[in-house]
Amino acid sequence: MMVSPDPPRPAPLRSRARGALWGLGVALLGCTAAGPATEPSASVAATARVGSAPKASASASVAVSEAVAAPPVKPGVAVARAREVLFPEGVPESAKCGAETEPGHVRCLIRARFAGHEAEQRAAVALYDEVGDVLGLEVEHDMNGGFRGTIHIVPELPVGKHKKHLDWVVGGQREIAAFVAALEGKAGGPVHFRHAGLAWRFMRSVGRTTPSAYAASWEVGYNVSGSLHASAEAVRDTVLHEVFHLNDQQHDNWSRRVLGPIVDGIAARCGAKTACLTPYAPMKTQVKGGTYYSFQPNNGDIAHEYSAELATRYFREQLAARSGKPYPGGWFKCGPKENSAAMAALAKEFFGGVDLTPSCP
Repeated sequence: MMVSPDPPRPAPLRSRARGALWGLGVALLGCTAAGPATEPSASVAATARVGSAPKASASASVAVSEAVAAPPVKPGVAVARAREVLFPEGVPESAKCGAETEPGHVRCLIRARFAGHEAEQRAAVALYDEVGDVLGLEVEHDMNGGFRGTIHIVPELPVGKHKKHLDWVVGGQREIAAFVAALEGKAGGPVHFRHAGLAWRFMRSVGRTTPSAYAASWEVGYNVSGSLHASAEAVRDTVLHEVFHLNDQQHDNWSRRVLGPIVDGIAARCGAKTACLTPYAPMKTQVKGGTYYSFQPNNGDIAHEYSAELATRYFREQLAARSGKPYPGGWFKCGPKENSAAMAALAKEFFGGVDLTPSCP
């Protein structure tokens, strides 16, 4: 898929005090890829927040006494944060959620946010019950998109014509959750890749198709008009890419510390020459007018994006191996020695060292 290029990004850090945004990791770079694309990420600063998210309808009333049996929720989104994510404009009086227990209160708030949209409401509550995610809204703001200019972001609930995006996110999170559970079964214990207890900020870029997604501080921003959100598989891969960035930050910038020397050595050898970089690129996403996204110059620290692309390749290869299928183009570790070293380090740090792929010839 071809989209217009946008500015690069370093590893993001964001403070989510209302109205304040300190750093933002955003999927902005244009790319083309064979098969489902993994959205590239870029860095921009968000400035001049204006207004607020749309007000909740006065008719969006939810009964507090509605007792719903549900499994316990994994930690990650506290009540105060859930309230702000679901209702950045302030919780309306119509959301009568009272003083229930924490999961019950958040569940009630989710039903209030999606009131009037029964299927979407059920899906949002189900995701909260299953993995502790809260699906809410971004706040309206103007984003400094570098040479692309100012991008106006507005909140957009994934309902009605945008329901497919909610379904794709829920489906993607379920698939990633099942994948992590399977890895933990193989590893004999927990792996160090957090995918649950996330806050989701749904939004739309006015008159634009970028950014498609961004992530920081255990939040993921999702654009219902994002150019790469064309299928369930593409969304799943984009989510995995962005969630890896969150884990990378949590692991003290692991990508730079551990894989930086490998990536720097490849870049020093190949520069931006696509033919030279081909054996080393985890995914085949390319920047329009540039090279593989993993090695695109002037894209912040390439170790960050290389590692997120590597995590996506790991995910896709392990799925193929579990199904007894070959991976198109061959197993990444069976390429140059740098590939094997990088993949082994990634698996050890985040996925319990599990590798289901067959041995190299």
